[in-house]
Amino acid sequence: MTARRIDGKTLSEALRTTVAEEVGRFQAAHGAVPGLAVVLVGEDPASSVYVASKAKQTVEVGMRSFEHRLPADTPEAELLALIEKLNRDDAVDGILVQLPVPRHIDSGRVIAAIDPLKDVDGLTEINAGRLAAGRPGLVPCTPYGSMMMLDWVGRPLAGLDAVVVGRSELVGRPMAQLLLMANCTVTIAHSKTRDLAEVCRRADVLVAAVGRPKMIPGDWVKPGATVIDVGINRIPAPEKGEGKTRLVGDVDFETAVEVAGAITPVPGGVGLMTVATLLANTLIAAHLRRGLTPPAVFADLNRRLFGR
Repeated sequence: MTARRIDGKTLSEALRTTVAEEVGRFQAAHGAVPGLAVVLVGEDPASSVYVASKAKQTVEVGMRSFEHRLPADTPEAELLALIEKLNRDDAVDGILVQLPVPRHIDSGRVIAAIDPLKDVDGLTEINAGRLAAGRPGLVPCTPYGSMMMLDWVGRPLAGLDAVVVGRSELVGRPMAQLLLMANCTVTIAHSKTRDLAEVCRRADVLVAAVGRPKMIPGDWVKPGATVIDVGINRIPAPEKGEGKTRLVGDVDFETAVEVAGAITPVPGGVGLMTVATLLANTLIAAHLRRGLTPPAVFADLNRRLFGR
């Protein structure tokens, strides 16, 4: 058996098209253009490319992009002052601080400083609490996009065994909460889990989010399972030449694709959906900030994904 590939490129393009259409409707109805501010502290090459991609796609769907690049030695107080300025700026509907930030900056304090109504990464205590309570709010982009990919597979989630490998606040925990809201029976596995291989083998839905290249081999995957690989890891690729690298996920795709029923590739999978979902969250935030109901297309999607 060879798994269906869950094509992040096609799905993200479809989501961006929907966002662009809704942005046009929002502007026509309310005379405003949603705006997204992305803040990058430091000069990490991968983060820099990622931020540039976000800015480009923001403009392509008709929204305003506000890009702030700060030196790596920027004092924490200066970053917090910028966030407060963005909180007050009515042209900005969404604020995203690219993580990780340099070590001298407390990321928790930075996240807490973001207005929850502009928290398009869904990481503030307000939005995390709403998610934990099953109440509407802004949902972290990667888990939200992953749920959309599971929806595309077309397999009803209710009653399935789901295993999330990784317990980060950014992906693992919110992913588990979303799967629970979709009526899965959920296990969160992590570095202290005993017999991780056996835990993974019982999963109808397996989500890998640990940041370790090819950690999960194909013989850890239940035949026919749906595999969502969140990992994006860069490893040496000597076959491409000296010093060259390539991207791989947390799952060994070459062996898992022969066992799974459906699987996301890396690259070309979850990462593309994460950016598209960020744009959707910015549009939703633009509505919520004005006391407006988000577009029906997203309300319908949320009912389908989470029963709410």
